[in-house]
Amino acid sequence: MTTTRLTRYDRSMLRLMNDRRSMPLYATAARRRSVVAVHLMLTAAIGALMACASFADGTPVGALVVMAVLLLPWMIATGAINGATRGLLELRERALDERQSVERARVQARAHRVMTLLLAAAAACLLITHVAGGHSLKTYAAPVLVAVLAVHWLMPLWVAGLMVQDEPAEDDDLAA
Repeated sequence: MTTTRLTRYDRSMLRLMNDRRSMPLYATAARRRSVVAVHLMLTAAIGALMACASFADGTPVGALVVMAVLLLPWMIATGAINGATRGLLELRERALDERQSVERARVQARAHRVMTLLLAAAAACLLITHVAGGHSLKTYAAPVLVAVLAVHWLMPLWVAGLMVQDEPAEDDDLAA
């Protein structure tokens, strides 16, 4: 950590992000990948329900109820990824040590590269379908932009969840 004093908020977030009670959710690399995959699928499901709600005639109460129900497991998965990364992306820079600062920069750089490719693919798909089919640019531009914004917001979290290393095993010989 830097020499800057931590605020009460920084200390409480640091304590929260280093709470190991939920560690069984993300103790191994396979579990972390599973949590990231579940989070990604829940995000896609919520996004698809939002798109259905925006294209539906009338008030899509069913879609809104299902979205509200899916938010709880989505929040739990978000917390699990943040716990696995020990708050790498949630903590302020002054609450991170040098290794964590470097890791945050690596995660953000990789997420930026992936997002650049996704943005290029989304733009290409919209333009190709517009040229081939006509009105797709007017129809799908807003939902695609909202989806890309959500992915842009969450990509660093997913990348961090996939890049985090296993905790070192406690050495019983050193403890004795």
